[in-house]
Amino acid sequence: MTLRAPLPAPFRGVVPPLVTPLTAEGEVDVASVSRLAEHLIGAGVHGLFMLGSSGETAYLTDAQRRTALEAAVDAAAGRVPVLAGVIETTTARVLERAQDAVKAGADALVATAPFYTRTHPAEIAGHFRRLRSGADLPLFAYDIPSAVHTKLGRDTILELATDGTLSGLKDSSGDEGSLRRLLAPLRAAAPTFSVFTGAELTVDGALLAGVDGVVPGLGNVDAHGYVRLYEAARAGDWDAARAEQDRLAALFSITDAGDPAVMGGSSSALGAFKAAVHLQGVIDCPATAAPQIPLGEAEFAYVRRHLVEAGLL
Repeated sequence: MTLRAPLPAPFRGVVPPLVTPLTAEGEVDVASVSRLAEHLIGAGVHGLFMLGSSGETAYLTDAQRRTALEAAVDAAAGRVPVLAGVIETTTARVLERAQDAVKAGADALVATAPFYTRTHPAEIAGHFRRLRSGADLPLFAYDIPSAVHTKLGRDTILELATDGTLSGLKDSSGDEGSLRRLLAPLRAAAPTFSVFTGAELTVDGALLAGVDGVVPGLGNVDAHGYVRLYEAARAGDWDAARAEQDRLAALFSITDAGDPAVMGGSSSALGAFKAAVHLQGVIDCPATAAPQIPLGEAEFAYVRRHLVEAGLL
């Protein structure tokens, strides 16, 4: 077993949420998971986030989740931390996934608020406290109200950061004003707490505001670009950071590949990410999990054109 150092506090940098490569039959492609992890580590990322939204975790069986996570942990071999999404509807189910993540060798857990049932802030706080005590790994809250229909309140985050329940936050709320208002009190109350933005298009502004890093789905496609953006921001070269962000914003247009009249936004965006890394030769098959609708030849040509324009093919 590879010995791992404790997760840095605060943890910082570029932590892509890996897509989960599948075979044409819908099974996890372990070799492609390993290749993708190696590709991203080679690009200089600071960690890997497995089984998030970009990883199609909601579409995978428990066994598939374990297989994908174990493959990523093995590929990382302790060189960068691996954060494991343990996203389920209720506390008991999340704790089961957390135990799988501990056994697989993950370095930290990422969990949302409970969903399907309606929850009160006190119940959400209790949920995270049970998770933290039930699995002895750093715990990150994943704020994604578009998926779980609950926005994590600033008071709840501050409370759980201050008492040590949470080690960090991945903010995919889309509410940048709320995030900005959270940063100053967080820095005062919990200086080792990590804040990551999941908003690929405004990373330069978020870093200027004081977040610690980014979890970009587009980082599967151009990890080097996000690493350059992050390093420019850390060096205070905001002109370079803005230029890199503008280039990445143009590349993000690949997520519009699918026709909204015939497929959902997830099919379009995740299909485009997988098409891109497939065209780059990193994963063997661009298949997405059912019932998502696969991209066709026209959509692949659209993605290819944007990769060429970005200098990635």
